[in-house]
Amino acid sequence: MTHTPEVTGFFDPRTWSVQYVVADPATKRCAIVDPVYDFDEKSGQTGSANADRLLDFVRSKGYEVEWILDTHPHADHFSAAHYLKQKTGAPTTIGEYVKNVQKLWKGFYNWPDFPADGSQWDHLFADGDTFKVGGIDSKVMFSPGHTLASITYVIGDAAFVHDTLFMPDSGTARADFPGGSAGVLWRSIQAILALPDETRVFTGHDYQPGGREPRWESTVGEQKATNIHMARCSTEEEFVALREARDRSLAMPKLILQSLQINTNGGRLPEPESNGIRYLKIPLDLLTGAAWD
Repeated sequence: MTHTPEVTGFFDPRTWSVQYVVADPATKRCAIVDPVYDFDEKSGQTGSANADRLLDFVRSKGYEVEWILDTHPHADHFSAAHYLKQKTGAPTTIGEYVKNVQKLWKGFYNWPDFPADGSQWDHLFADGDTFKVGGIDSKVMFSPGHTLASITYVIGDAAFVHDTLFMPDSGTARADFPGGSAGVLWRSIQAILALPDETRVFTGHDYQPGGREPRWESTVGEQKATNIHMARCSTEEEFVALREARDRSLAMPKLILQSLQINTNGGRLPEPESNGIRYLKIPLDLLTGAAWD
């Protein structure tokens, strides 16, 4: 039985996000990791082009979708998990601490009746849980710091880390969102870097430093040796100082207030109101202190 899944990344330049189809070539079963549902903040239009691209690829390869895996409630794009479940019937999953994120943002959005119990997903993973993609052994690592709920999926020899480590020339993810912590992020990264050096590392974003082509695959060994943040920091204290200084210079993601109300609800859009139109709710002056540009 192979321990090396076939991993295909799909880059979305609008959000700098990478979505993945992770397949067991022996059984033709696959998982979809962190799919994007399209949203244009200027016009308010939504669309499924990114998600449909994944479905077209799955069909072309003759795969059967076994899982729809989100690593955390994203702050920079809408999740297509619910859309893909409707299309494939595959179960949706996320980490069990999503309930803490839901409770936090339920208060921010003033949603007294919102069920902050994780019931919007079919399965909530705990740290150390195991599952299979086809015949490939897979496990879950709790990887908080960027958010309260972030997890890493280790599928065979491939680790899907999303917003913990970026490509080595980009460093690490920010930790200044509500519920984030640079110190906790450091400890999560240390656990990821304790995986075997040959473990393939797949990140969830690439911001193309220097204008290079998008990249999203490295190894644990490469990250330990050349990650521009981790190579400069030998202690948690050094990393926290570097990460917090960097975070103070960053603007909030342009879609954070739109995305969290979709993604804490499992990727579901708001229900249409009496006129048939769906509406987003944007709290003003909630996320103060961040750079504007």
